[in-house]
Amino acid sequence: MQKTYLDYNASALLKPEARDAILAAMDDPGNPSSVHWAGRGARKIVEDARVAVAHHVGVKPDAVTFTSGATEANNLALKGFGAPDQPVRRIVGATEHESVLDVVPEAEILPVRPDGVVDIARLQRMLADRDWRPCLVSVMAVNNETGIEQPIYEIVRNAHAAGARVHCDAVQAIGATGGLNMRERGIDILTLSSHKLGGPRGVGAIAVAPDLELHAIQRGGGQEKGLRSGTENVAGIAGFGAVCRAAPGYAEALQSAAALRDRLEEELLERRPGTVLIGQNSPRAGHVANIALLGVPAETQVMALDLDGIAVSAGAACSSGKVKTSHVLSAMGFGEEISGCAIRVSFGWASVEEDLERFLTAYLRMADRLAVD
Repeated sequence: MQKTYLDYNASALLKPEARDAILAAMDDPGNPSSVHWAGRGARKIVEDARVAVAHHVGVKPDAVTFTSGATEANNLALKGFGAPDQPVRRIVGATEHESVLDVVPEAEILPVRPDGVVDIARLQRMLADRDWRPCLVSVMAVNNETGIEQPIYEIVRNAHAAGARVHCDAVQAIGATGGLNMRERGIDILTLSSHKLGGPRGVGAIAVAPDLELHAIQRGGGQEKGLRSGTENVAGIAGFGAVCRAAPGYAEALQSAAALRDRLEEELLERRPGTVLIGQNSPRAGHVANIALLGVPAETQVMALDLDGIAVSAGAACSSGKVKTSHVLSAMGFGEEISGCAIRVSFGWASVEEDLERFLTAYLRMADRLAVD
């Protein structure tokens, strides 16, 4: 069976630059904390990658701390903000990833409008209710399920005017748009993941503005300037750095992915006029479509397409393989009849025309067989 991968929002295919860097780093036996020749070699790999990641998001290298992934980075951003044991106020978007929403259950939820964009007027009212606690606003740049983009400039402007700081989960943005300049946008804390960009799984990063200090939530040997203890994942970090260095060369591939997404939606609307496209009129990243097939549970669709060799997903791939109703679509006001029947199709750097054709053939055949029109 021919296999077609259209789940780049879950994990992008590994880029050759990352593979080469990983294999080269695995030949270095050293621990980056060791002072002998092997340790120094490993340390150079880590620091060269730090420079590449920092350049990719527009900060100085000493602003970047490596983590095991975006989940750890988001936890560090939310829990590490403010002095230890100091009461902190946190405002988080309603459509954030679970690694933000589930970290601080006491956080205040910033709702989104029906188009999936955060309600700026509500944010202004929330920020106007000031108190003595330090305040952190956490809103992602690009939603992992819908691709909807948030107005980060506007969020930052309002938060800073009220004395609050801003954390931005940029995981999908760096994979879908090729980069996000933290300094230009005024973001205070930025979190990243390697594998959404075509690097290896199991490595991420957090970048912090120079006038802001986080406190560590993981204790140990004091690596990463004490903010994230634990021996660095040298091979993973090498791959992360490699894809950041290579990112400008993939601009055309990102444009091609966006063109495939646009054609997918055009074809579906033409061939199945009742197709529900989530966020079609919202500001979106170009590579992802969220499609609801009414009357057919998302899990059924994912399994049916898998039988035809097509890999897509329903919502986020972070629930131990479980498919559940999307909190993102629910926050946008969609009922179970839509939120429970939506799948995500995401293109990426290696997607080609044949991938789209195979998906359309399989999807339309499935829809004709299962949908209730």
